[in-house]
Amino acid sequence: MRVVVAADNAGVGLKNEVRELLRADDRVTEVIDLGVADAADDRAYPVLGLAAAEKIAAGEADRGVLVCGTGIGVAISANKVPGVRAAVAHDSYSAERSIKSNNCQVITFGARVIGPELAKKIVTEWLGYTFDPESASAGKVAHITDYEQTHLAS
Repeated sequence: MRVVVAADNAGVGLKNEVRELLRADDRVTEVIDLGVADAADDRAYPVLGLAAAEKIAAGEADRGVLVCGTGIGVAISANKVPGVRAAVAHDSYSAERSIKSNNCQVITFGARVIGPELAKKIVTEWLGYTFDPESASAGKVAHITDYEQTHLAS
């Protein structure tokens, strides 16, 4: 699994901790770090959220972990990229359902909301989940995808 990570300067510390966790995980074949490198880099969260989601949409990454102050801004940004679904998940159940019920490729965190140990626990669990295309949720996800594709064409 190839995982892209990115954060603004509010989330860089948590992003770096998650990045190292991902690098040590045998399920992860590649970690693509789009930055920021440190708190001095003031690139705005939409730039980073969009760039990470574009990697997923292009097939260059399978999943993404994005961090900003609340997790909300990077989730909104990533969700603007066609074909990408992102969710804020500060608890295990939401992280699980983001994939099993919604086929999300991106999980987001707020560095001002969640501690690093809980975020790392959630990421470790989240890596193990897969979406079942035969599940009761598959039709709902297909409805979202159909809507998106129809409205992109218009």
